[in-house]
Amino acid sequence: MQSVRPLSTTRPPFLTRIGLDGRLVFMVLAIAVIWIAFNLFTQGIFISARNLWNLSVQTASVGVMVSGMVLVIVMRNIDLSIGSILGFTGMFMAVVNTRWITADTWWGTLLTLALGLLLGAVVGALQGTWVARLGVPSFIVTLGGLLIFRGGAWLLTSGQTVAPLTESYQVLGGGLNGAIGGPASWAVGLVLMAAIVASDLFTRRQREKRGLPNRGVGLQLLFTGGILLLVLGFVLVMNGYPDPRTGLPRGMPVPVLIMLAVTAVMMWVVRSTRFGRYVYAYGGNPEAARLAGINTVQLTVTVFALMGMLAGLAGAIQTARLNAGTNSTGTLAELSVIAAAVIGGTSLAGGTGSIPGAFLGALLMASLINGMLLLDLSSAWQNVVQGLVLMIAVTIDVIAQKRRTR
Repeated sequence: MQSVRPLSTTRPPFLTRIGLDGRLVFMVLAIAVIWIAFNLFTQGIFISARNLWNLSVQTASVGVMVSGMVLVIVMRNIDLSIGSILGFTGMFMAVVNTRWITADTWWGTLLTLALGLLLGAVVGALQGTWVARLGVPSFIVTLGGLLIFRGGAWLLTSGQTVAPLTESYQVLGGGLNGAIGGPASWAVGLVLMAAIVASDLFTRRQREKRGLPNRGVGLQLLFTGGILLLVLGFVLVMNGYPDPRTGLPRGMPVPVLIMLAVTAVMMWVVRSTRFGRYVYAYGGNPEAARLAGINTVQLTVTVFALMGMLAGLAGAIQTARLNAGTNSTGTLAELSVIAAAVIGGTSLAGGTGSIPGAFLGALLMASLINGMLLLDLSSAWQNVVQGLVLMIAVTIDVIAQKRRTR
């Protein structure tokens, strides 16, 4: 008589039992270690209000693009052209700002930005169409795009740098009056904290309604309280850096607010929309997604168009921050964005990806670059470190994939 094997009684990991993502916890700890190490090496300069303010601005362009890259990679594609699209759209917006719409007004800035985002979306959609309809691998299409749009940025002005930009446009990069000040920062912080509490309560009620397990009340209070303290600390740090002209707190930079808004919207898209569910369904099993009636061609084109639009938004932030349009802007930005997405838990095999994890990955990469600049390391060493981090992240992903398939 054949014996019956007992069901496995292995308990899930502790972090899973309390509703935490182990990879996100590891990312937070890694960032903390990096910050402490750089702070020691720089004799307290790294963890200062001024440097953290600058770090937040430096994170903005990668942070804006990384959520789009998550969706691209989840769908088993890659986009190597985003750095060139950033430079191309940034140069285009610089030309528009200085030669076409020269009025130094908020409407002129918004119109310039809208044209840049439209250009980025069109460029991304063209590449997505090439991938989806002609069946050419995204690696080849976007590698070609990397060369084409880098050349396009040069051809727009024959290699000339376009500067200076209008003061209202510079706000997008955090320059001049590109921060909202102390009182407004507190208002934004309070709104964020209220939104976090409301979101946690809504999620808890929804899980109860559907019969899903929730964290204990005490654990939930601890978890929500920790996030609220992080928001409070963020506001304090942003207000801790005074404006050198007035001595008043500079507050949250505009590009950081843009990055946070993009991240929040993309998290909502992934978690609460049909489009987001279709992206992950396609990444998990493309053939099953087609058989289920999902328009995979339209989905692919939309994801690449969204990626192009976000690259255009990052181009606006970068050119505004530099107060100039240059044909080299965005060079190797694709490396930082892909590395941030993979470090944050996005699998190159597709089907798996986390927007919060990618955001933390962007912060980690920006922290490394910022710390190395403070230590006056050469660009060659910076490239070596970024390359090693990317290789280690991909290696971890490959090992995790092998374990899941056993």
